[in-house]
Amino acid sequence: MATSSYNSSVFINCPFDDAFESIRNAIVFAIYDCGFIPRCALEENNSGNVRFDKIQRIIAKCKFGVHDISRTELDAHNNLPRFNMPLELGVFLGAKRYGGPDQRRKNCLILDREQYRYQQFI
Repeated sequence: MATSSYNSSVFINCPFDDAFESIRNAIVFAIYDCGFIPRCALEENNSGNVRFDKIQRIIAKCKFGVHDISRTELDAHNNLPRFNMPLELGVFLGAKRYGGPDQRRKNCLILDREQYRYQQFI
C-alpha cells in the first residue's frame, strides 16, 4: 500500500543550471504551496551514491512528476544533446508501466517548448 509520503511527493526533473533557476524555483514553490513535497536529485549530495541509482530511488518514492524537457539543445563543449531529462522521464514512465500497483498510479506533467515536440525524440 502507498504511504502518505508517496502520495504527496513530486519528482522534479528539470535543468539545475543558473539560467533555469527562476523557473525551477517557481516549480518548487507551486508544488510546496499546493501541499505537496518537492523531490529531486539535488536533495542528496553524497558523492558515494551513483546519480542514476539515486534518481531511480527518488522516482520510486514519488507518485507525481514534473518533467521539463525543453532544453535538449546541443552542448557547446561536446556538440551532443543533454538527454538526462528525457531519460529520467523514461524511468518515471517505465515505473508507471511496469511497476507494482502503487507505481502504476503515477501521474506526470511534461513541459516542453512546443506541444507534442517530445514525442518526436522520445
